Amino acid sequence: MSDNKVQIFDTTLRDGEQVPGCKLNTEQKIIIAEQLDFLGVDIIEAGFPVSSPGDFKSVVEISKIVKNATVCGLTRAVENDIKVAGEALKLAKTGRIHTGIGTSESHIKYKFNSTKEAIIERAVKAVSYAKTFVEDVEFYAEDAGRTDNEYLARICEAVIKAGATVLNIPDTTGYCLPSEYGAKIKYLKENVKGIEKAIISCHCHNDLGLATANSIEGVINGARQIECTINGIGERAGNTALEEVVMIMKQHPYLNLDTGIKTEMLYGLSQLVSDSMGIYTQPNKAIVGANAFAHSSGIHQDGMIKNRETYEIMDPKDVGVTESAIVLTARSGRAALAYRAKKVGYELTKLQLDEIYTIFLDFADKKKEVDDEDIHKIIASSKVYKEIISA
Repeated sequence: MSDNKVQIFDTTLRDGEQVPGCKLNTEQKIIIAEQLDFLGVDIIEAGFPVSSPGDFKSVVEISKIVKNATVCGLTRAVENDIKVAGEALKLAKTGRIHTGIGTSESHIKYKFNSTKEAIIERAVKAVSYAKTFVEDVEFYAEDAGRTDNEYLARICEAVIKAGATVLNIPDTTGYCLPSEYGAKIKYLKENVKGIEKAIISCHCHNDLGLATANSIEGVINGARQIECTINGIGERAGNTALEEVVMIMKQHPYLNLDTGIKTEMLYGLSQLVSDSMGIYTQPNKAIVGANAFAHSSGIHQDGMIKNRETYEIMDPKDVGVTESAIVLTARSGRAALAYRAKKVGYELTKLQLDEIYTIFLDFADKKKEVDDEDIHKIIASSKVYKEIISA
């Protein structure tokens, strides 16, 4: 793998499906998995096979249809979990078992009532057993964000020796600051013997709104896989948003980090996931929100009409959006009204525009947003209507 290639590990169908009230059936999962494969993701985490017969079936069926991506199944560091995942992945062109255990002091003491040494032993045993089913084994150190770096390095070193090919360093609770998370990845790169044999992966949650920032800081410091979901959906406040990290790397070429994702599919896939899961995507969501390329401020609209790059750092077509929107509200200026009027067939002189703009403001104050049909009504009600249509 090229040193500047960042693998995209999509967990929409596993971690993303843990949103309360959300449940996808196998048919829906297959449709989304096919689109993720077309999108160009490297790994599709298809489910947690031991958790239910439905999840097991979904992993089996997705394994059959995915042509390019690696299909991954999640497990705990439990022998039966790993065995069931291995069975579910039998038909995958390339399969990966994702196994692991909590490594923070809190998890070791309260979740497992165990010791650091015993946890390392369980981790090694799980990875070794997973290797009997697949060559590609990813180990997750749950709550790595709050795990002491020295201990985290010890457990990473041990699982690499056992055959782990990927080390997942999750900020499970979304606690880390970007500088802290980046420093953690850098520490592992510099202090884990055999680290060159494994890929470091970022799996960041969004409890403090830092998932994307942490993941980017992770790859800047040497990680080469990001675990993410479409629309950033997932447990609690969600996961790292796939569309955000992909477009950050694309828009900052000096980072020299490439994903190979077909970005023009992002908007359509966002809508597919939203509709399938019944989860509303906030309008101001970065990249794929309804307002991501919409402009209603008069100052912004004037700049946009003159040159799109004054207020947009991305071409909307790059993410699958047809064009930017100039939204007419009471905050819009004359330039925006003239622009939209021209779109529906009216070439207005300066004097005509001044006359119509006064009517427009009254209309906009009452209706809040003015559409194309309203423009026709506003112009028809003006003193200069006959003058305009006879021009």
